[in-house]
Amino acid sequence: MTGSLPFDQHCTAITYAAERLSGAATTAGLAAAAPTCPGWTVRDLVAHLGMVHRWATAHVTGDRAAQLEAATVEAEAQARQSEDPVGWLRSGADRLVSALRAAPADLEAFVFLKDAPAPRDFWARRQCHETTIHAVDALSAALGRVPTGEEAAAAGVSTALALDGLDELLTGFLPRRSSRLRSERPLRIAVRPGDAEPAWLVSAGADPPVTTRHTSSSLPQGDATFSGSAVQLYLGLWNRGDELVSDDAAVLQRWREQVRVSWR
Repeated sequence: MTGSLPFDQHCTAITYAAERLSGAATTAGLAAAAPTCPGWTVRDLVAHLGMVHRWATAHVTGDRAAQLEAATVEAEAQARQSEDPVGWLRSGADRLVSALRAAPADLEAFVFLKDAPAPRDFWARRQCHETTIHAVDALSAALGRVPTGEEAAAAGVSTALALDGLDELLTGFLPRRSSRLRSERPLRIAVRPGDAEPAWLVSAGADPPVTTRHTSSSLPQGDATFSGSAVQLYLGLWNRGDELVSDDAAVLQRWREQVRVSWR
């Protein structure tokens, strides 16, 4: 995994993001709207993430009963009715990190992204970004608006973390068959952080996109270019920010409409 953070940093980031989310959720209040998740309240957000953490833990520990759809739906429903959903979220995050740290490096478990690292590292990375992005959602609720890249960075989204999350999105999620990004004509999108060396080229057409890794100096010319700081691109391409710059507004709008990451 070129540019991927180490396992230990992913685990640490899960804990940190869960703490930031809990604090922002308490500041905003459970009934507050989350501007970056239209239609969701903070309670919805907390219940969803706490459920995902438990689902991920079940895969790491091999708990087949807890992996089932019925179990995840029931867990999320219970959280929506809980008197302390934030505490429920934090306890689930703690259990997830403990399970990851206790898992063997050669863990055998289900993974669901293209170009995925080994299962233990996959689950640490996936839940790192699941938790970080939803911490941004909670921050948006506390602010009452979409956060800036500078505000996200102050809340713990570092350049290295953002680059890692961009790589997961572009090389892991986008090439899946379920990805909706398509183009009638071949379309190449260059993703170029202005403050870091890694860069990517996304080639879209009638089939699932293909993403190749590059450096800023080796990145081929695209039909459109997405640029900004790594954190601005991380927020923008995960549809949580408004600061990324595109030289083709229509391609950026297509991204907004077609790139939607589900929880699994």
